This record gives sequence, C-alpha cells and structure tokens, in this order.
Amino acid sequence: MDEFEKSPVSLGEDTGMDESDTVENPKTSQKSSSDSDSSDSEDDADQKEQLLTLEYELSTNPSNYDAHVQYIKLLRRSGEIEKLREARENMSTLFPLSPEMWMDWAKDEASLSNDSNCESVQKLYERGISEYLSIPLWCQYLNYVQEHDPKVRDCSADGISKARNLFERAVTAAALHVSQGSLIWDAYTQFEKAILLTIDQSDIQAKEKQVQRIRSIFLRYLSIPLANLKSTLLAYKAWEVQQGNSLDAESDNDLGISSNVASAYQKAEEMYNVRAHLEEQITRQDVSESERFQHYMSYLDFEKSFGDPARVQILYERAITDFPVSSDIWLQYTRYLDKTLKAGNVVKDVYYRATRSCPWVGELWVRYLLCLERGLATEKEISDAFEKSLKCTFSTLEEYLDLFLTRVDGLRRRILSASGDDVLNYSMIRDSFQQAADYLSPHMKNTDGLLRLHAYWAHLELKLGKDLNAARGVWESLIKSCGSMLEAWKSYIAMENELDHINEVRAIYKRCYSKRFSGTGSEDICHSWLRFEREFGTLEDLDHADKKVTPRLEELQLFRLQQESKCFTRATDHRELTLKNTAREKRKSGSSAIDDQSPAKQQKYNSQNKKLHEKENTQGLNLAEVKDGEEKKGKAEEQVNEKQMKNTNPTKSRVYTDQCTAFVSNMSITAKDEDLRQFFSDVGGVSAIRILLDKFTGKSRGLAYVDFEDEEHLAAAVAKNKQMLLGKKLSIARSNPKQRKRESFSRTAPGDDASSQGGRHGSSVSKESGENSQGSRASRVPQSTGRKLDDNFELKGKNTFAVPRNVKALGWTANKSGTRTEEDEKPKSNDEFRKMFMKS
Repeated sequence: MDEFEKSPVSLGEDTGMDESDTVENPKTSQKSSSDSDSSDSEDDADQKEQLLTLEYELSTNPSNYDAHVQYIKLLRRSGEIEKLREARENMSTLFPLSPEMWMDWAKDEASLSNDSNCESVQKLYERGISEYLSIPLWCQYLNYVQEHDPKVRDCSADGISKARNLFERAVTAAALHVSQGSLIWDAYTQFEKAILLTIDQSDIQAKEKQVQRIRSIFLRYLSIPLANLKSTLLAYKAWEVQQGNSLDAESDNDLGISSNVASAYQKAEEMYNVRAHLEEQITRQDVSESERFQHYMSYLDFEKSFGDPARVQILYERAITDFPVSSDIWLQYTRYLDKTLKAGNVVKDVYYRATRSCPWVGELWVRYLLCLERGLATEKEISDAFEKSLKCTFSTLEEYLDLFLTRVDGLRRRILSASGDDVLNYSMIRDSFQQAADYLSPHMKNTDGLLRLHAYWAHLELKLGKDLNAARGVWESLIKSCGSMLEAWKSYIAMENELDHINEVRAIYKRCYSKRFSGTGSEDICHSWLRFEREFGTLEDLDHADKKVTPRLEELQLFRLQQESKCFTRATDHRELTLKNTAREKRKSGSSAIDDQSPAKQQKYNSQNKKLHEKENTQGLNLAEVKDGEEKKGKAEEQVNEKQMKNTNPTKSRVYTDQCTAFVSNMSITAKDEDLRQFFSDVGGVSAIRILLDKFTGKSRGLAYVDFEDEEHLAAAVAKNKQMLLGKKLSIARSNPKQRKRESFSRTAPGDDASSQGGRHGSSVSKESGENSQGSRASRVPQSTGRKLDDNFELKGKNTFAVPRNVKALGWTANKSGTRTEEDEKPKSNDEFRKMFMKS
C-alpha cells in the first residue's frame, strides 16, 4: 500500500500537478486499468478461439496457405515461441515463404538468441535468400552478420574473409537489380571503409592494399546501370579526395575522373537511361497486377534482345518475386535457362523452387526430372523428385502420363549407358510401368494415351527385358480392359507379325474378328484378316478365314443398312414434325388474330364462316376433294417451312428422336459434357450429349440425354446405373420416346379436337385442347398432314358431339346406312359451339 501511495506523489512532482489532482488520480488509474484488463481478457479469449479454429483447419487441410499465414500471425501476437517455430517449420515444408515472413522469423529468433546462437539465425537467412530475390532481406542479413557475428564484429581475419564472401554472394545475386542494387553496393563500400579505419597508420602497405580494394569496388559499382549513379559518382570523387588524390589532374573529361572510369560510367548511364522507363513501369504502385505482368514481359523481351544472360536472369528473379505463383513466368524462366545454361546447380535450384511454387504444373516436374538427369544426379535424388511429383494434383491425366513416360525414359537411357556399379535393374522400369497402368487405366480407358503407354511397355519388355511372355502379358492386360479398342488389337497383331509368329497372329484374328468396334472398325479387322491370310497363309487358311469373315461382313452390311434406314426415318420424322409445328403456329396466330378483332368484325367473320359451311353441306363436297386441298396446302406449308429452315441455324432446329438414348437424372448441376463423356468412356459409342438447362437461369437441371451409336453401347451405359459422378449417384435408364407418345395420347380426352389430327402428343395436345375450350373455332381446325386414323377406329364416351365429320360416330356400322340428324344437316355456328363448351 505504501508503494501504491508513493507513485501518485512522484507523478505529481514530475508533471507539476497539484495535491487535489494527486489525490484523485489513483481512482481514475484504478478504473482505467480495470477496463483495460477486461478488454485484454476478451481479446485473449477471442484470440485463443481463433487459434483453436485454425489448428483444426490445418489438421484437416494442411495445404490451406491462408490458414498457415493467419495462424503464424496470431501466434506471433500471442508470443507462444515454441508453437510459432513449429508452425513456421510446418509451413516452410509445404510452401515457400515470402521474404517478409523470412525477415520476421529471423528477427524473432535474433531477439531471443545471443552471439553463441548466431549460426542458427544465419541459417534462417540462408533459407530465406534461397527462396526469392529480396534486397531488403539481403541487407538485413548483411547487417546482422556485421553486428552479431563475433568474428566479423572483432574484425578478425576469418571474420573479414567471411563477411567479404557474403558480400560477394550478395553482389552476384542482387547487385544487377536496377532500382535497388545500389543498396548492396553501398553496404559493401561502407564495410570496406570501416576495415580501412581499423588498419594501423604505420602499416602503409596494408593500408594501400585496402584503399585499392575500395577503389576497385567503386569502379565495379560505377560500371553497372543502377539508379542514383550520379550520387555514387560524387561519393567516389569525395572519397578519392579524402585519400589525397587529385582527380582533376588525371582527367581529360568533364566528369573530373580518369578516362577509363569515365568511359565505364558513361556507358552505364546510357544503359540506365534506356531502361529507366521500363523500370518505372514495373515499380509503379498505381497499376493493376495484369498491367505490371505485361510490363515485365516487355522488359524481359528487351533484355533478351541484348543477349546478357545475367541481366535476363536477375529480371526473371524479380518477376517471380512479384508473381510467385505464376506458372507462365516459371515456365519461361526454366526454358530460358535450359537454352542458355542447360545444366548446373543454378538451373537445378530454379527448377526446385519452381516445383515448390507451382506444384500443380506437370510440365515443370517433367523438365525438372530431365534437368536432374542432365546434371548427372543420383538415382535417389531423381526417384525422390518423381515420388514427390506423384503427390501433386494435376489438371489433366495426360500430365500424369507424361510424367510416368519421362521417368521410364530416364531409366531406359541410364540402363543403356551405365557401366560397372552404376547398372540399374530392369525391374525398375517394369515397376514404373505397372504403377502407371494401375493409376491411369481406370481413368484413361480406350484412349490413345493408354495405348501408347502399353505399346512402349511391350517394346521395352522385348528389347531390354528379353521376355516375350511379359510383352504378350502387357497386351493381354490392355485388351482385357479395352477390348473394344481396335488399335489395341492391331498393335498386338503388329508385334507378333514383326516377330514372324504367324500362328499367334492368326489366333488373335480369330479372337477379335467377331467383336464390335466403333465406326468401320469391324469391317476393317475382317478385311485385315483376309489380307493377312493372302500374304502369309495357305489356301486352306484363306478359305477358313473367308468362311468365317463372309457371314460377319454380311451381318455388318445389314446392320449398316438398318442404321441408314433409321437415319432416313429420323430425317423424315423431323421433317413432318417441323411441318406440323409450322402449321400449328400458323393456326395459333390466325386464331389469336381473329380473337383480337372487334366484336363487329368477329360477327361478320362468323356469319361468313356459317355461310361457307352451309354451302359445303348443300353442294356435298366429298372427303377426297377436301384432302386434295389439304395436300396442296401441306405442300405449300412445306415449301414455306423449308425456306424458313434455310434461314435459321441448323443446330438450333435440330430435333432428337431419342431412338438410342440414355436418360440420366439425379446428376450434379456442376457436371459438364466432358464429365459425362469421361463417365461413359469405358462404354464408348457416345455420339451426342444434351444437358437440360433451366430456361430462366440457364443453369443445369441435373438431367441429361446421352445418344449412343448402337444398342450394344446403350445397354452397357444403362448397366452403369447407380454409379457415382461428382459425388452423386446417377439414375440411368433407356429413353423411350414411343412410350411418352402413348402416355401423352392416353392423357388426351378421347373427344378432344387434337385427337382427330393424327399425331400430336404431349404438351401440344393439352395446349390446343385448352385453346379450344377457351373459344377457338373447332370447326375451322384443318386436318393434319400426319398419319391417317384407322378406318375401324371408334370413339368411346359421352363427349362425342364435337367429333369431325370424317370420323365415324358412336354406333355407326358398315352394314347400317348412314343417317344424318338435323344437327348434321345444319352445322353449328361458332357461337353455338361456344355455348355448348360453356355448358359442359
């Protein structure tokens, strides 16, 4: 309590406050401290909750980059050193850290360590400068070594040598940085100037040697196109004056320096002036990322035109520091290094960083393996890189295939060129092929990529493995999974044929000639067998093959004719349906035009129509004449429709009959055509895919029609019912358009006017019947140009009053003479029809 009472007194003495203020101050202080404590406790609780959430997120999804960054920030704020170290190490194993994160990490460790732990902090700096090019990180590293390394700080011979080596590394890595490279040179000259001050004045030789070293650094500095060259020149001249040298006496130019220095300086200044506007474009902060990226590309093209690899490389390093996850820059950078340097630790280091920054790009991994092989890396190093690449997620299966083939290529080359203890075992190639087949076969069935893999495998089994049975086993495994792939059988036959195994070739033909292949593959394999027997077999072999192949070719020819007939029927149905739709639209437009007329015009139209019907009944127009007029009208409509079809997009007017189609439902709304095509790739024969879209939103409804070439492929597709696609279990059934037509017709009332028009179905029938019930003229609906109704067709039910006259009424028989009632003699008018509909 005494200590608490003394503090306000001293505070009052220091600040000049009066006694009353010092008496009231403890209460105010106590209140404010309690408020701050409560707010701090709430912040701590929120921070702990966030830490727990992030820990759970990282335990379930370690590849969440943003979660790693946020977790490290919170741990750094809370001061949990051990957890912070562990979090940083975990993140660095998965991702390259940014220069700012490396600087924070090194600062934190430097604040906790002493001179004895200086080496551990320097290792952190070394790891940081190896990730990306950062001038601030280099400067921080150089300052730390000068201040905390005991040997450097004491200016011992070993310490000075260590510091100079570090400065030379910095100059090599970053001194060509046009906008910030001068920071490295300034630090270098300041260090050497400090060393000069430590030399004893009596040691003239050592002092002169150090002066010459500083002058050499200045000359190198002035020969590089960097920003602030003029200030550097002034600093150099001032330093020379301090050393007692009169430059004006030696100079023969306006710069006041020696001619060789002036020449180098003027050349550097010209180079900088040429690059000044390019530097300004890539360093501006008021431009978008895409614009800065394009400026970098232009700058790189400019540097490449000068042909200085060191300047191009430093600019690429600057670009990937600003765009660390841009695969385009990494690909261009590595291609340039492969072209200029080809091999070496520099290229290997760039590839290593590229695969860490963009691990999802398969091409980078492929070229990384080639770089390791080119650099004579050990098998363990190449194998580790290959295994690491397989853990990455690529966008296409072809990237995985290319990676496996690259691995096999490298093993093959080293097996053929190795000698002594370096000889590799062929089993490594076989294991790599087997691993590739197990991984790719389920996803690349019936593809050229899988065929290429097995063809290469079988070839190496023969040439390197010297095992014919193993090569045959490769083809048998492919045929087992891709039996409907013609090229697989042909390649198998080609291998046996090259080995002059006539009987084996014939046995393969006997196995595959009766199989169904896509396109004309079935006919091709039959003709290929006959050609083989003519060239290699006996007459009995040719007769046997002809006996087998001829019925198969006839069967295939009949099948082709049936397919052509179906295509012709579909085209005819399409034509008829288009004509019906056109006629229906015209009737609708005509009906609506009549309904939109004024009452007076409608009455006039009804009276004219009534007179027309009376005239038809009195004159006794027969049905043949009516049909003849309808046929002429149908031809006219057909001509109009064909003219309209020519003026429209054929893809939009295409009609599908669903004759050999699978209906897919319960599909994910994110599924695309490519997903369905890949799903049915093992079945094959997919000719078209139609995903149904919502007409308002344009998004998928989760339904699709998939057309197949024939019934065999369709049956195989339906067999995949209840299989998963994008997390949803699909429902796959055969699409039956005839059943839909029957159901649609059965849903139409027997006495509906649409039923007399022979061939409308579905929504069209319902819609037209609805229009009739609203007052459209049923008596004016013409006969359809579609199929005729059966002569023995009889309508059943009570609502037969509106039956057209060309349809037999209820109770009419062939033996009974047709009797007409008074209603038949006098056709009903439009108003009478409307009243009848209203009553019903």
